[in-house]
Amino acid sequence: MHHLATLSALLVMPTHTGTEALGMILRWFHFLAGITWIGLLYFFNLINVPFMKQVDAGMKPKVFQYMTLPALQWFRWSALFTVIFGFWYWSQIYVAADAQRMGVSPWSTIGLFLLIWIVTWAILYAVIAKMKPSGYVLFAISTVVVIAAAWLFLNYTPVGQDDNHVLSIGVGGGFGLVMMLNVWGIIWRNNKKVIQGTLAGSPPADAAVLARQAFLASRTNFYLSVPMLFFMASSYHYVIFGK
Repeated sequence: MHHLATLSALLVMPTHTGTEALGMILRWFHFLAGITWIGLLYFFNLINVPFMKQVDAGMKPKVFQYMTLPALQWFRWSALFTVIFGFWYWSQIYVAADAQRMGVSPWSTIGLFLLIWIVTWAILYAVIAKMKPSGYVLFAISTVVVIAAAWLFLNYTPVGQDDNHVLSIGVGGGFGLVMMLNVWGIIWRNNKKVIQGTLAGSPPADAAVLARQAFLASRTNFYLSVPMLFFMASSYHYVIFGK
């Protein structure tokens, strides 16, 4: 009987609060979407870019129609859902919980996060669209801008100054938000114009410019993905900020 009681205890599922269950669901979908997004990002940068340089002009419409366009659809939607699920999780599970403990509103930190990282993306968008920089110049500018943005968030966020989850995800998630805006604001939009024009038999006159901007935005995302993944992982596996 003792053994049966022990076995029965082991078979009992642990109980979860509604918030804990929501957190588990959000994290799961965040992981699935994120793996899809970053996997495609690496595919485009490491495989597709060199491949397209070797494709004959007559074959490019087929490649665009049956590989590039479907991949870009998965790419843009997985980017969006990665950010939505991750932002929801961070806001409700960590920022809101810390704000409640401190007796303040979570919206100050949420608003600061959105302001800092959207302005960061707007600066990088202006650099890519107006300056037409080389890859090295863009890398240098991007590095300075995102470091400044991270410093601002870490030092001025009202909620979670002692919480590594809030701070580390606030930086890594900020990189992710910039990357997602690059996907929707430059990479997808520019590639769609080039692909649709090519398939219709009338590529846009500025196709080379559009392709170059999309390439620079994609390379920026490729570089940002490395510190982004580091900070997201450090929110759980290594206390880098706060306590």
